[in-house]
Amino acid sequence: MMSNWLNTHRGARLALMAATAVTLAATFTACGGGGYTESPVSVTERRALPAEFVTRAAVNYSPFRTSRNESELANEVITPANVLQDLRLIRATGIGTIRLFSSGRFAETVLTVIRDNNLDLKVQLGAFPNPVNSLADEASNLAELAKCIELANRFPTIVLAVSVGNEKMVEWSAAKIDPVTMARYIKSVRDAVKQPVTTNDNWLFWSRVPKVITDVVDFAAVHTYPLLDTFYARSEWDWRLKNVAEPQRAQAMIAASITEAKEQFGKARAALDQLGLANMPMVIGETGWTAVDTPGGPTLGFRAHPVNQRMYFEALQAWAAEGRRGNGPQAVFFFQAFDEPWKQGDDGWGLFNKDRQARYVVQGLGTCGVTWTCEPGSYTMADAVKWVAPTVRTAVAANRYTLFSEAVVAGEQVATGLRWDPFALTGYATVAGGAPNDGGNSFEITPNPVDFGWGLFQYSATGVTENLSAFAGGRLNFAVKSDSYPGKIEIGISTDTEDRDVEEAFLQIGPGDFGYCNTNNWCQVSIPISAFVAANPRLDLRLVNFRFIIADRFSFTGKPLNTTGLPKIQIDGLHWSK
Repeated sequence: MMSNWLNTHRGARLALMAATAVTLAATFTACGGGGYTESPVSVTERRALPAEFVTRAAVNYSPFRTSRNESELANEVITPANVLQDLRLIRATGIGTIRLFSSGRFAETVLTVIRDNNLDLKVQLGAFPNPVNSLADEASNLAELAKCIELANRFPTIVLAVSVGNEKMVEWSAAKIDPVTMARYIKSVRDAVKQPVTTNDNWLFWSRVPKVITDVVDFAAVHTYPLLDTFYARSEWDWRLKNVAEPQRAQAMIAASITEAKEQFGKARAALDQLGLANMPMVIGETGWTAVDTPGGPTLGFRAHPVNQRMYFEALQAWAAEGRRGNGPQAVFFFQAFDEPWKQGDDGWGLFNKDRQARYVVQGLGTCGVTWTCEPGSYTMADAVKWVAPTVRTAVAANRYTLFSEAVVAGEQVATGLRWDPFALTGYATVAGGAPNDGGNSFEITPNPVDFGWGLFQYSATGVTENLSAFAGGRLNFAVKSDSYPGKIEIGISTDTEDRDVEEAFLQIGPGDFGYCNTNNWCQVSIPISAFVAANPRLDLRLVNFRFIIADRFSFTGKPLNTTGLPKIQIDGLHWSK
């Protein structure tokens, strides 16, 4: 998937050096300088997918449980006992194949647990190379590939297939590897193992796949996420289906999503056929439906839900059955087995949550309290969510809409039913010491940034919006105090819309902007609401949900990633005014 994967590898392995038959220096020149144009020699005979590979239900698996962000992954302890618990739960669903993204960290543990416990599970083993910007990067990649080779050869009856790379060549990848370089990596692994080999990538890449890749793979592993397309590629398909009667709308949405997945798969199939590869097998390497509309990630309200996840999962099984009859993918790997909190806003896709509780999607495949512990919550299929028109409340008539303030102002409307939530690890608390003329307390924010930054928002967790359209010509106001907070911070709001697409607007402000200061004194910030609308004209002030956001996403404020040591920020007197 699009989330980054952490790999820790040290040193190149001599076995792989022999397999690749290139030196580190020559490889780096090829990758970094763009001068490497030689295509790896095409495979002469493609390896067939084993029968067990194409007859078993499959899932993507990683064992991370406790890491709260990517920086904590390297220190998480992965025990054989926890892996055994995971694999037994997976097997209890009837799933018989798992896909591992990388051969580092935990792959050897997983394979050893399968072997030593005689588990009826097979594996598509992964190798996870990263972009090359130095000799050290190349050495790390070679070590990863060498470990993949070693494990595939040591566990030949468990490892049925191998994949080199995960979403490394699609145009939107944040960690791209040139196809020529990737092809050389793939071939070096394929030359050293007996299993069929592929690379996992998004359908968009496979729909334009270059011959240099098809020359070195035995099958295509295609990713398709119709659910995510409703956020990132909104014109791909119509998830709302407003013309369908509401009782049938959720099921119609799932049916339309499967139709879209089939069309994307078909575009990849057509690209292979045009290259004369009509007989090359194809699998779905990743697809899924999240059970949770996770704050801080793509906004998937009216789509993400445990019942919708089950509906998509069951529809996939029907498609997989078609594939076994030759009319679609020969295997479908669901994303994913378990939630992983380190993914933060991109979490919630698991068949099981982080506590290894079975979600509604698989509860019916076993018995709650016997086969597994079930996630709290009682559902029926009628609980599936779907598009419904928003409810526009009566516009707030007061001249002031107060979010956090001890000062009492005549005629104000004090917001109710709101909560604060962080993204990243942001801390917050009400503390003694407020802004002048605003009582004795203020709201203190402790940034605790992760690699990309930090943030905090005030909103209705139940999705109740406020009609603040009468404030279109007004301002968002608050007092702020920080001891030399560096550079800019971000202030934002977000709204629902008629189409239920959440729209947000952030302003990056530095000292002197709208009254902001960082001099360890209280200063008054006042931002015209029109500035937010100018930043995003799609905002609908009749449907405001995130009434206030304060953040510092480093890529937007110009700070280096992984910036740390940021001072606390206090705010007070937070309100909208006409």
